[in-house]
Amino acid sequence: MDHFLYRDGVLHAEDIPVAEIAAEVGTPFYCYSTATLERHFRLFDEALAGTEHLVCYAMKAASNQAILKTLAALGAGMDVVSGGEYARAKAAGVPGDRIVFSGVGKTHDEIHAALSGGIRQFNVESEPEMAVINAVALELGVKAPITVRVNPDVDAKTHAKIATGKSENKFGIPISRAREVYAHAASLPGLEVIGIDVHIGSQLTELAPFKLAYEKVAALTEELRADGHDIRRLDLGGGLGIPYERNNEAPPLPVEYGAMVKETLGHLNVEIEIEPGRLIAGNAGILVSKVIYVKEGEDRKFMIIDGAMNDLIRPSMYEAFHEIVPLKEAEPGVDFTKYDIVGPVCETGDTFAKERNMPPVQSGDLVAFRSAGAYGAVMASEYNTRPLIPEVLVKGDQFAVIRRRPTFEEMINRDTIPEWL
Repeated sequence: MDHFLYRDGVLHAEDIPVAEIAAEVGTPFYCYSTATLERHFRLFDEALAGTEHLVCYAMKAASNQAILKTLAALGAGMDVVSGGEYARAKAAGVPGDRIVFSGVGKTHDEIHAALSGGIRQFNVESEPEMAVINAVALELGVKAPITVRVNPDVDAKTHAKIATGKSENKFGIPISRAREVYAHAASLPGLEVIGIDVHIGSQLTELAPFKLAYEKVAALTEELRADGHDIRRLDLGGGLGIPYERNNEAPPLPVEYGAMVKETLGHLNVEIEIEPGRLIAGNAGILVSKVIYVKEGEDRKFMIIDGAMNDLIRPSMYEAFHEIVPLKEAEPGVDFTKYDIVGPVCETGDTFAKERNMPPVQSGDLVAFRSAGAYGAVMASEYNTRPLIPEVLVKGDQFAVIRRRPTFEEMINRDTIPEWL
């Protein structure tokens, strides 16, 4: 569910007609719904009720500080994967003891910053990383809390580019080596081993892969405890999918996921962490764009819009589907037309949809890409010297620009010309 609905034939973001925002902000832009962000966080939090737990929002999905503050106010922790994301979380007022640091390539400086500023735990991905964390902790005279990310060799049955739990993926250590690696970690004086981490991928649409991975983690927990390790926290990652295509079967609900977690791991008496990103932010955002031209091709029509692959790269990068709808609802009985929906960038890959069946449109009409709140603005670029587009947050009948569109002058002035030119 989201809060982008038609009222009297006009698409609204909560209580505001989206076209009114477009008239003030210009297109293209991202628009987020506070009510949807809050609802989706609460669904996860309530799904784990009765267990000691923390829902850590995976910031990589959408990291504007206004989004972070909205979720932090509900009690969310943050899952970060870079020094920049750590700094963003702190700037948004999230305390260090609610920040989990993941990622395969943490640098000395990033580790130093997190240990100095406060951290809930590092999810360690390799033995070389473990050695660096230990060295930095000893430099600072502290103990670094860690989990070790294990790779359970489970097929998440998702897109190859977002699967992370198979043996050929770069993430974590093989679960078959876990006891050896944990023994090594326990021998390092700068580390405090507190738990296990696992994350098998993104946009999972069934629970079976999760259950298989968590069963392996449950068995490992008991083995490590028998070896003398104090395993008191399990970080289960994120990855639960969202319904990008509304006519398709919906992925499992958070309440179903929570029940599976309790069934699989509830006997271990551990604190549970989960790191949802897409399911919290995905349906909480839309991308709004304007039709520039409708072009007649030899055997098709092209809808050319002012949004481009640099604004939303998922269709080009992952062949991802987004429902695309007009801001004015189609009249009953109108004949639909098939369009190839494309942007203005000089790349054939700047294509959002082929032969998409839609109501007829003309130059100046506005359209919205649904389910664009996750991995949209955060993956945007300034390719073709196109400005990063605004982000807007709606709450009820109010909206605010939470990232403005830079001017061409601001973009160009970031370049530095060498003295010899």
